[in-house]
Amino acid sequence: MKKFLLLLLFAFSAVFASAQTVIGGDSLSVSYATPREYTLVKVNVVGTVFVNPEIVVLISGLPVNDKIMIPGEKTADAIDNLWREGIFEDVSIAINKVEGEYIWLDLIVVEKPMIAGDLFFKGIKKNEKEDLIEKLPLKGLMFTEYRERHIIETVNEHFRLDGYLNCETKVRTEYVDTTAKGKGFVRVYVDVNKGKKVRIKEVNIEGNTAMKDWKIRRKMKDTKRMRWYQFFKSTKFVKENLEQDEENVLSAYREKGYRDVRIVKDTVRTTDPNRVEIDIKIEEGNVYRYRNITWVGNTKYSSEKLSQVLGIKKGDVYNQATLESRLYMSPQENDISSLYMNEGYLFFQVNPVETAVPGDSIDIEMRIYEGRPAIIRNVTVVGNTKTNDNVIMREIRTRPGQLFRRTDVIRSQRELASLGYFDPEKIQINPKPDPYTGTVDIEYVVEERPSDQVELSGGWGGNRLVGTLGLSFNNFSARNLFNLKEWRPLPAGDGQKLSIRAQSNGLFFRSFNASFTEPWLGGKKPNSLTVTIYNSLQSNGLKRTDENRADVNIWGATIGFGMRLKKPDDFFYLYQDLTYQYYQLNNYFSVFAFADGYANNLSYRITLSRNSTDQQIYPRSGIDMKVIGQFTPPYSLFNDIDYATADVQTRYKYVEYYKWKFTCSWYNRLAGNLVLSTRVGFGYLGMYNKQVGVAPFERFYLGGSGLTGFALDGREIIALRGYDDQSLSARTGAPIIAKYTWELRYPVSLNPSATVYGLAFVEAGNTWQNFKTFNPFDVYRSGGVGVRVFLPMFGLLGLDWGYRFDDVQNLSGMQKSQIHFSLGMNLGEL
Repeated sequence: MKKFLLLLLFAFSAVFASAQTVIGGDSLSVSYATPREYTLVKVNVVGTVFVNPEIVVLISGLPVNDKIMIPGEKTADAIDNLWREGIFEDVSIAINKVEGEYIWLDLIVVEKPMIAGDLFFKGIKKNEKEDLIEKLPLKGLMFTEYRERHIIETVNEHFRLDGYLNCETKVRTEYVDTTAKGKGFVRVYVDVNKGKKVRIKEVNIEGNTAMKDWKIRRKMKDTKRMRWYQFFKSTKFVKENLEQDEENVLSAYREKGYRDVRIVKDTVRTTDPNRVEIDIKIEEGNVYRYRNITWVGNTKYSSEKLSQVLGIKKGDVYNQATLESRLYMSPQENDISSLYMNEGYLFFQVNPVETAVPGDSIDIEMRIYEGRPAIIRNVTVVGNTKTNDNVIMREIRTRPGQLFRRTDVIRSQRELASLGYFDPEKIQINPKPDPYTGTVDIEYVVEERPSDQVELSGGWGGNRLVGTLGLSFNNFSARNLFNLKEWRPLPAGDGQKLSIRAQSNGLFFRSFNASFTEPWLGGKKPNSLTVTIYNSLQSNGLKRTDENRADVNIWGATIGFGMRLKKPDDFFYLYQDLTYQYYQLNNYFSVFAFADGYANNLSYRITLSRNSTDQQIYPRSGIDMKVIGQFTPPYSLFNDIDYATADVQTRYKYVEYYKWKFTCSWYNRLAGNLVLSTRVGFGYLGMYNKQVGVAPFERFYLGGSGLTGFALDGREIIALRGYDDQSLSARTGAPIIAKYTWELRYPVSLNPSATVYGLAFVEAGNTWQNFKTFNPFDVYRSGGVGVRVFLPMFGLLGLDWGYRFDDVQNLSGMQKSQIHFSLGMNLGEL
């Protein structure tokens, strides 16, 4: 049509006159009565401000340096092409100059304005504006009809997904500079009327006999009816949610053997402007069962072995989801693919084919391609900007030249996550197989996270705050200590740990602690060496010159050696240490059996542990178990002291005891990231000689927030939330303890820069003076809720509200509930 109008315009002009254009003062006549062929020398673009003139000429399609008819289709096409771009308010073509058979043309355009700044939204909340501005980054772009439609559609879709099905959006513009209209900028105003959310009044289900209505509705996670008890679920209607929930319903049916189930109708009816009813009609079909399962192509394993691993028998209900989990990559690694891949068959494939479906039975033929075992060719690490390659490679179980094994890959991922140097959510393993050579390259992708800490550790109890301030460098490099180029701000990357800590309670308590750990002593085996020195002083706060001052001063040093075991499996770890402590007591009557004098405590401790948790901060699976034995020499068995008549100083000059502890933590993923943590702990402090009695140190004190297991003054303080600090043991402690804890955890954020999870807990525990009164079921119980926040620079911060279920004898004034603030990884060692 535009071409016809242009030709008509040229013809109409020719009827009345011939055009006369003045160029450089010369007079030139051009007749439009009949078309004439010219050579187009040049096209000048007039009126562009934002668009490149060369682009305008290119879009027009005018044939520069080529023949062109004036008037003709090419000039009409040029105008049509420019209009179609939608970036011009007006387009015209004029003759600039004609010399014989040569012609120069002008393309005269008026550009559409540019968008000045972000869009201005009205009628919605601030956070909604921010979300839409992020979705519509149009600042500096040309405002066209397309972009206007795009704004309206994006806004409406944004609110439709939130249940506002009747959202109306209008766009208007305002020129920033009215004097430059068409050549300047406009502000774009978006007026939004969300209306009210459209909610689901009812979900009607028809045709179901195998599953009741309430079970079907439960499977519909995001399509919920309006009911008074729907506090935590939205009842808004979103079409995409309905489609996904219908698929969830079908999957639930298929798991029950209804292979042919389908939804034959789903109707959404509007009952009033803000309410809809959904009608779903289900055609269930018959229940199918497995009949014959045969294997083809298997040479590595017999058909009997494969059927045993598959675990599906003749007559079992047909379940596609179960079948796939038994064939491919089960989390428990008890599937057919894992069986082959753990023996190097990386190129293994299995394809289940339904060969016959007689009635309600199904015959399946498992067609296997085994391939050949894959050999690992190259192993590389990507993304480690701080940790040295050798620190990572020594933890990786896949080695060049070895057979590829899936278990080695999974274990390598677990070991890298356990280091604490990398974000466990972003560790990736990329196998790159080469079927032609039978080899595979494995790439480990890691992302460093802060591992050093400005450590805070302690708790609140007894109207006193015991706090810790220290530095923990968990990826230290001692060999670069004198290489200033490696200080960032300290030398790092070799996986060593350096910790310097100071604890204080003002005038009443202070301690200093320094330790260094080399996790791979010698660099060839995972044998660790740890050296620790410390000093603590606790007093009644009076000056040293005051005769009423009471204090206990402890000096100590520990050297420990750890090694990873290979049997029963390499999750086991053996740690041994030798500790010497010197106690000096001055008028200190508070907790020990003697108040003045000194004591020497030389002990050997051995710890056998097994830790198979998937990560440190928020474990979802695995077990962490420890058996700890601590022993001093039995001095009373080989000296000539009569302990029945010996004074207290003589009796405790050399402290003797043996101590056993058992702790175990289970982590079970219930659904998604919902985790159940179960912990059990027992402790016993024994004596070699009844005349000497139970040692005054190393006893257990139960109750309150605990102090992250740190021996404040020779005591082992264990938390039990909901009760006063150390209220569940005698004033001088107890030699026997038991504690049980259950926590239901759910993460709010798994971001490595701020891991946050909430928890609900119940726990119980008690202490006893001897085995005659010991009863592991006679415990004090409590429950409550809490939150944990892990910040890389500060460690784990905790806040708990605990409610006690039981009364404590002689402590009738204890509050029923308590708030506990904790700083540190554990609430006591048990």
